[in-house]
Amino acid sequence: MIILKPMLSYRFFDLKKTFLYRRKLFKLYICKMLSVNNISHQYQKDKPILKNINFQLKKGEHLCVMGESGCGKSTLLKAIYGLLDVNKGSIFWDDIQILGPKEHLVPGMDFIKHVAQDFDLMPFTSVSENIKKFLSRFYPEESEKRTQELLEVIEMTEFAEVLVKTLSGGQQQRVAIARALAKEPELILLDEPFSQIDNFKKNTLKRKLFSFLKEKNIACIVATHDGNDALSFADKMIVIQNSTILEKGIPKEIYNAPKNTYIASLFDDVNEIVINNHTLLLYPHQIKIVANSDLKATVLNTYFKGSYWLIEAELGGLKLFINHTSELRKRKTIFLKLTNS
Repeated sequence: MIILKPMLSYRFFDLKKTFLYRRKLFKLYICKMLSVNNISHQYQKDKPILKNINFQLKKGEHLCVMGESGCGKSTLLKAIYGLLDVNKGSIFWDDIQILGPKEHLVPGMDFIKHVAQDFDLMPFTSVSENIKKFLSRFYPEESEKRTQELLEVIEMTEFAEVLVKTLSGGQQQRVAIARALAKEPELILLDEPFSQIDNFKKNTLKRKLFSFLKEKNIACIVATHDGNDALSFADKMIVIQNSTILEKGIPKEIYNAPKNTYIASLFDDVNEIVINNHTLLLYPHQIKIVANSDLKATVLNTYFKGSYWLIEAELGGLKLFINHTSELRKRKTIFLKLTNS
């Protein structure tokens, strides 16, 4: 019997070359970037849903895409995932071009995960089985460890063996997020990811989820209506209106200096006040009630907000919203001071 032994040729084994090669791979890893290059798309002729969208996102960065319903947020995520053949422009993850159904029999990129608003779960299997769907069955211990880690992130450990069809909409949304993270994508796309989740769960879930993504260096794009998502967790922010990018930058800077009423209203109630032909955009906390001033207003309504009262007042025919520490009676005359802090 002849036994063939593998032969190892040391002339090809060069430690220096191996080190340089691994260093090159490491540099590629940390420098990966999503490039969306002037893409445009329309579902119907002469009705563009995206127009000349252009931005970049580095690996590990979090981007929040905000805008009113129908502005193109969901379509943008679908295009980035590879579910659409865009009419114009290109999308790259590093040097890999993201192409749509015309180029891929099964649309979507393996290294990207997309959590749509319909979840696309397996209703007649358990929560843990849904999370394990894309994990290898050849390594059951690693698969189980990963599943338990994600159940902890979405705070559903006690529901591991519960059938998905019996869960609430908010619980199903959390399972969909966990399943998308099972194989640690390089980029995750979240379309209104907290829309059905109860408020008392939402805040802790956000903190755990975005901390997990940062820890794993996973890039993230969130399409949302909630300005708190951008201010608390996003590194960058894009505002879309009428299918185009109206503003992009750092969330804190956009919040503190909104370009117009539309942008400011994504974060909070906004007051548009004209003084000496100069328009001011002020949030309710930027208007103070003082003992005396030249600005005299009348209280119309008060709304209890827990830690403060929201006062609706009238100033020269203009309605204003003001944060205040206590309730005020209707028709009371108040004096106002405007601040920008």
